[in-house]
Amino acid sequence: MAVVLDLLNKDQRPRHPEKAHRPDQPVQQRKPEWIRVKAPGSPKWAETNRIVRENKLVTVCEEAGCPNIGECWEKKHATFMIMGDTCTRACAFCNVKTGMPQALDPNEPESVAKAVEKLGLEHVVITSVDRDDLSDGGAQHFADVIHAIRARSPKTTIEILTPDFLRKPGALEIVVAAKPDVFNHNLETVPSKYLKVRPGARYFHSIRLLQQVKELDPTIFTKSGIMVGLGEERNEVLQLMDDLRSGDVDFMTIGQYLQPTKKHHQVIRFVTPDEFKAYETTAYAKGFLLVSSSPLTRSSHHAGEDFAKLKAARLAKLG
Repeated sequence: MAVVLDLLNKDQRPRHPEKAHRPDQPVQQRKPEWIRVKAPGSPKWAETNRIVRENKLVTVCEEAGCPNIGECWEKKHATFMIMGDTCTRACAFCNVKTGMPQALDPNEPESVAKAVEKLGLEHVVITSVDRDDLSDGGAQHFADVIHAIRARSPKTTIEILTPDFLRKPGALEIVVAAKPDVFNHNLETVPSKYLKVRPGARYFHSIRLLQQVKELDPTIFTKSGIMVGLGEERNEVLQLMDDLRSGDVDFMTIGQYLQPTKKHHQVIRFVTPDEFKAYETTAYAKGFLLVSSSPLTRSSHHAGEDFAKLKAARLAKLG
């Protein structure tokens, strides 16, 4: 369980100022055995950590407290979070800092590209905080990062996990024109939970965003993910699957929500591995090219291996 106060900063301001005065939420102290993971610390993990530090990069692996960081960093798989470490939104599930972000770093695209080159990544995932303060929501910065990686590592395939670019006309077109290999935008939860879990977003805008990617460039794979355990009903998850398929989304991920602090949304329940398997079976029946559904599934977990599976599934479908 993380803390609400970010004691690493000298000013000791709250990491989540908008949550600091909320009443504590119930905490599920003991996680089931299928949630537990090994603590990080292997030599390969340390090397990944060193490269991230040397290039002064931010990773969502750390900022969001991902439980898979030990496994992924041991394989030199890191998900880079661009445009700073401070988000303009305050989602009830997220452990990324909230506040007014600093100006964009013009050197960041090149720094990310250097790290990708040093790590020798075949596939890289680039995500970001929400930047509602920027006129394009950070779309051009995403494009600049994609171009910088392609210049240094032309064989590396690129997956992006973007904000929703809500009320940012023309932003999506900028990102799609940079031709990422995979465009991911997470719905996070079912629409009935948006007011409490994702209040700054709009469910059907996110569905439409994913649909527009396909309209602009049908060759780009599209992807979206949700968390379960937030109080959603099974039939709501099945309807969400249908909504994603109506937007021709290729890949869906489903993972267990884990509560970062007492100020965040509580875990209503831990979904069993058998239930995750049932979701996977249903999602494939609805036509997704690929489905990843397990307690520890996260958007960028096994992203490189999944990209290879996506390409194979598309070829099989066309064949």
